Amino acid sequence: MSGVDINTQQSFEALNPRAVAVVVDPVQSVKGKVVLDAFRLINPQMAMMGKEPRQHTGNIGFMQKPSIHAIVNGLNRHYYQVCVAYKKNDMEMRMLSNLHQKHWSKGLSTGKGFASHRTKNAKVIERMASLTENYASNCKEEETKTIEELANGRVGKVDPKKHLGQSVRELMSDNIDKCLVTMLNTVVF
Repeated sequence: MSGVDINTQQSFEALNPRAVAVVVDPVQSVKGKVVLDAFRLINPQMAMMGKEPRQHTGNIGFMQKPSIHAIVNGLNRHYYQVCVAYKKNDMEMRMLSNLHQKHWSKGLSTGKGFASHRTKNAKVIERMASLTENYASNCKEEETKTIEELANGRVGKVDPKKHLGQSVRELMSDNIDKCLVTMLNTVVF
């Protein structure tokens, strides 16, 4: 951990005494293997009193001998390493393996263009307009009917509120993606 990382971790540990700093190695992680370590700070007052800051029982058999480089940077003086174990599910493995494909930059392309994106937006907005009308009529029905009548009358029908929210999320995410890709393309390429 750098000096800035140590200061940041001090503020986090002041807010939550169980806070852990997770550091990802950016150089080795891009090669396909995620390399990360976790650290906690050593309280200087505990060190002066001769108390051990680590939990002995949790670290038995897992402690690694620090390298010379790590000791020079303050490991075992300002902070100590916590054992890390993690696993990735199938979806995460597929996502990470996509980074190594020949054309990883395909995700940064604007796709078929703005004309197809405009027509897709128009269709989604038309659908949202009809869902809004259905939702408004459902709200008016709630004023006149009982709960049982409403439940029986809406069985098997589309819930306009749910689909309206889903359409809004879809429209927003597509447009944000398109804007970010366009901005990246103008700045980078």
